[in-house]
Amino acid sequence: MRVGPLETFHTPETSVAGPVTSVNVPPTGHSVVHMNTTSAWAREIARELLEQPLPRRWAHTQGVARKARALAPILGDNADLLEAAAWLHDIGYSPEIAATGFHPLDGARYLRDIAHADDIICRLVAGHSCAIIEAGERGLADTLSREFPPADEALSDALTYCDMTTTPDGEPVTVGRRLSEISERYGPGHLVTRFIHLAEPYLVDAVRSIQRKTGLCLTIAHAMNQALNSSHP
Repeated sequence: MRVGPLETFHTPETSVAGPVTSVNVPPTGHSVVHMNTTSAWAREIARELLEQPLPRRWAHTQGVARKARALAPILGDNADLLEAAAWLHDIGYSPEIAATGFHPLDGARYLRDIAHADDIICRLVAGHSCAIIEAGERGLADTLSREFPPADEALSDALTYCDMTTTPDGEPVTVGRRLSEISERYGPGHLVTRFIHLAEPYLVDAVRSIQRKTGLCLTIAHAMNQALNSSHP
């Protein structure tokens, strides 16, 4: 779900203007050329950056990727791309690459500057789960939107759905409980809690949009199965 015009946010910039590459980050040893799929390449990058230093974040990431894989029937040719973005969406939390403290931006910059990922993956990671709203709270909205313009709305909604219906431990959850858990974890007055309150209607709309699409897909599949069965007495 598109979150209004990017120029809505006019808070002062708090980062150095222009692209900034994380310092002291070794280049990734994984090349998509040597992987069967983009998602396999993405999984190994995420594993390398998250599994040891942030095991709970890694558990969440695995759950988000499972959700993305389950959306394949409604994504068509974009299924592998969405799963790749799901694997990579939280790599900006890794202490190896965190620079600004804003994980969508740090993750997207790493993918662009170090991993040389496709532009669409960088943009999905940069904007995932209404990141532009949190960027506004951090004074980074102009930087985020300048470096990484919004990705396709349908794919963004799909990634938001996967993220917002997965617990920190990688288990399925309703979007309402997920948002409540985030607010409780950070506590009243925290920047992230403020962001969640501002972003809630957009996050919920994105989740419901994907739920409608998956429901329609199941209905069509069921109708086709019934038609097929009725044609073979």
